Parts: sequence; structure tokens; C-alpha cells
Amino acid sequence: MGGTRSIRGKRNQLEAKLVSPISALIFGVIMTLSIIAGIVMGEVMKLPDGLIAAVVLIPNVVGFYILFALRKADQWEKAVVLRNGRFRGLFGPGLFWVIPIIDQVSEWIDHRVMVTPFNAEKTLTKDTVPVDVDAVLFWVVWDAEKAALEVADYRVAIAWAAQTALREIIGKMDLASILVGREMMDADLQHIIDARTTPWGVTVQSVEIRDVIIPEGLEDAMSRQAQAERERQARVILGESEEQIAESFRRAAEAYTNSPTALHLRAMNMLFEGLKEKGALVIVPSSAVDTMNLGGIAGLTSLAKDRVMGPDDKDDT
Repeated sequence: MGGTRSIRGKRNQLEAKLVSPISALIFGVIMTLSIIAGIVMGEVMKLPDGLIAAVVLIPNVVGFYILFALRKADQWEKAVVLRNGRFRGLFGPGLFWVIPIIDQVSEWIDHRVMVTPFNAEKTLTKDTVPVDVDAVLFWVVWDAEKAALEVADYRVAIAWAAQTALREIIGKMDLASILVGREMMDADLQHIIDARTTPWGVTVQSVEIRDVIIPEGLEDAMSRQAQAERERQARVILGESEEQIAESFRRAAEAYTNSPTALHLRAMNMLFEGLKEKGALVIVPSSAVDTMNLGGIAGLTSLAKDRVMGPDDKDDT
């Protein structure tokens, strides 16, 4: 289907280039002037009809020759001209002459960078996963003669070569490598396609993978796997944090064991911090009161609380 469209487009291009606007203009001017000259010679000068016919016919023949002999190529084009079936040369850009019937413009080669999208559908990876891959090929014709003479239709040939290379690359890689290694895949594709198209006078500038589509079931499984992996990492981080906290408590316990006074000061600080908040209630075990002498400490903290609350707060209570 793509080859049929390409052949039809090539035929339409050749038909559109068969007559250039400049040659049509010249032909129109010559024909108009010859008709005017014939009328003047017949009505005013009363010349013989044979002479008038010659005056009208000869310029029209010349104009008709110019109509099909003068061609025009755009700045980015090269015209491939064959003479009696043999390669004559490349012409353009600009105006050039051909001999009608003897010469034939068989191809118009575009030297601009061309873009060809291609894809591989339901292609199995190395680990037997079917994937759909879309890619874009950027290429340019560097030798118009080879592109016209070495391959029947270089555009169709490039598209098929790119698709075949893409399928080969997918078959050699597993799914994980395709998903994370697109740059390497682009470079490999460019190398393979360029090696195939260089004999045709075409060079590949770059290849870009646009999208990789995997089956929905596999996509859901990979999503669950990624979520489970994140949960595992979160649990590992939480366990490491608990381990660090336990180590800190162990070192603090060793310090308090060797210094009871420090432990008493820490207890006083904790009790004081708890009583600073209005309406706070601290319940202390009786054993802690005897062990740490918290009876005296409670009086101090109560005095500290009175200072924090102030006289007005006392009246309110």
C-alpha cells in the first residue's frame, strides 16, 4: 500500500514538473504576438495567406518547443535526465534545457532532510514479550545519481530497511533493555540502517524511538512490581532508622549508668518540660519517687510552674 502511494506520488510529481511556469509564460507570449502579427499582416498589410500562415506557425512551433524543453529545478532539487534511456546527467537548481522526446527527466531528487516514520508491531523481544515500537528516521540524499539509478524507489526502500532493522534490534534485546536503553537502541538502528542505505546514496542522520507499547497485563504487573519495590525500600529505610535510634539509646543508657546525677538531671528536665504546658498532668510511679528523690524535685517543678503561670493565672484557677 505504501509502495503504491509512493509510485503514484512520484508520477504526479513528474507530471507537475513536465511544464515549468516560465516556459508556459514564454509560450503564451509568443503565441499571442504571432496571432497579433498575423492579424496585422492580413488586415493592414494585405499579405498573402501563405506568408501569414508561416509567420503565425513558425513562432508557435518555437514556443511549443520551449514549452517542453525549458525546465526549472528548485534550490533543493536535482533533476535526473536520461537521453535515449542512458544517464545524461544531473541538472539544477535553476533553469536547464532538455530535448523533448529524446531526453527524459526520470526523477526529481530532494536534497533536504527527510523524515520517515516507521514502526514494528507485535514484535517479540529476546525474553518473548510482544511489543509495539514507533520510531522516526531522519535521512538525506547525498548522491542523487545513486539514489535514482541504484534502487527503484529509494523512499520505499528506506522505509522497509528501517522497519526490518527495528525488528532485528527488538529481537536481540530484552524488554528491560528496550525500556531503559533507548539511546543505545537509537545508535544501533542508525548504524544498521545507514550501512544499508549508503550504497543508494542516502545517509541516515539520526533515529529516534518515539514510543514503546507493552501489553496491558504486563504493564499492570510491572506497576505492581515497582510499587512492591518501593515499599520494600521504605521498610528497609525504616528498619535502618530504628537501628540507629536503638544504638543512640544504648549509648545514652551507658552514659546514664556511669553517671546517676546525669540521669536525675535528665528526669528533672523531662518533668519540667511536661509541667510547662497548662493543664498538663504527669503521672510518676512511686518507685521512681523513691529512687530519684522526685519528692523534692516535684516541689521545685511546682514552684517553676507557679512562676510560669503568674499571679493572674492563679486567681483564674
